[in-house]
Amino acid sequence: QVQVVESGGGLVQPGGSLSLSCAASGNAFSIYTMGWYRKGPAKQRELVATITSQGSTNYAESVKGLFTISRDNAKNTVYLQTNSLKPEDTAVYYCYADGYTPKTGYLEVWGQGTLVIVST
Repeated sequence: QVQVVESGGGLVQPGGSLSLSCAASGNAFSIYTMGWYRKGPAKQRELVATITSQGSTNYAESVKGLFTISRDNAKNTVYLQTNSLKPEDTAVYYCYADGYTPKTGYLEVWGQGTLVIVST
């Protein structure tokens, strides 16, 4: 079974930093894109950042220059370094991966989410 599991959320003060990670697992899962989305209180889920297997990145305008996405293809793991956090960054952060397995063909996988709270 293909799955992704996030870790690293928590409570942080405004201006602080958190590092999130997400590991994908599953037999013969060839991963294309990995990334992070978030859903804040009373908000729709939105893109935070994505990274392809070749390392091309895409960021939401609101996090450009503040958050950094990276990836370790050997470990099937994606990371999100969040800096200068603001209260409006409070959200459940979801890991995403898409790819291919011989059994399923193309598929998209979402994690359960990890909560980030930015507050004093």
